[in-house]
Amino acid sequence: MESVLHEILPIVILSLAVSLTAVLISCVLGMPLGVCLALSRMRGRSIIKALAFSGMAMPPVVVGLLLYLLLSRSGWLGEWQWLFTTRAMILAQVILDLPFVIGITLTAVEAVPEELQFQLQSLGATPWQLRWTLLGESRNGLMLAAMTALGRGLSEVGAVLMVGGNIEGHTRVLTTAILLETGRGRFAIALSLGAILLTLALAINLAFIKLRRQTSR
Repeated sequence: MESVLHEILPIVILSLAVSLTAVLISCVLGMPLGVCLALSRMRGRSIIKALAFSGMAMPPVVVGLLLYLLLSRSGWLGEWQWLFTTRAMILAQVILDLPFVIGITLTAVEAVPEELQFQLQSLGATPWQLRWTLLGESRNGLMLAAMTALGRGLSEVGAVLMVGGNIEGHTRVLTTAILLETGRGRFAIALSLGAILLTLALAINLAFIKLRRQTSR
């Protein structure tokens, strides 16, 4: 039992570390962009929105393949030497998470009544004050964006397997470990890892529900 726990614990920790880092980066980049797309009327806005929403259906294996070609020794980014590292896995998850963060943030901000924007502008609110207030009104949507991205990252297998390599003790996460143990015929360990993954997903949803109740109060 102790040997199994010693084998599983690093995998769980690495899975959380990679996914949480990717979500943080995605939120820092995606939420401001989502707000700007919701408030601005710049040229090409519709195209950017279409790309963001289309990105939600982006096949992870395609992302993994493109990153593999870019990060390989003969690729444009080969000098970074990121292939088969956690940095490559984080990059893959950021690319997959970003469309969700942008799209959900955009939708949440657009759902705020326009009357509130007009009232704030009539009161002399600066563009930053206007955006900050709208973010506060859209807080449930922002939390949903972060939680959705985290759930996407934790359940991702195709891209992280291709750019991470599933190296024991270095780039092995829950999803790739489940795939490996199933191939080995070690179904008990695979099921245990699957149960942990489902528990994490449930914990994410419960945390979102609790945060939403608190903010609603």
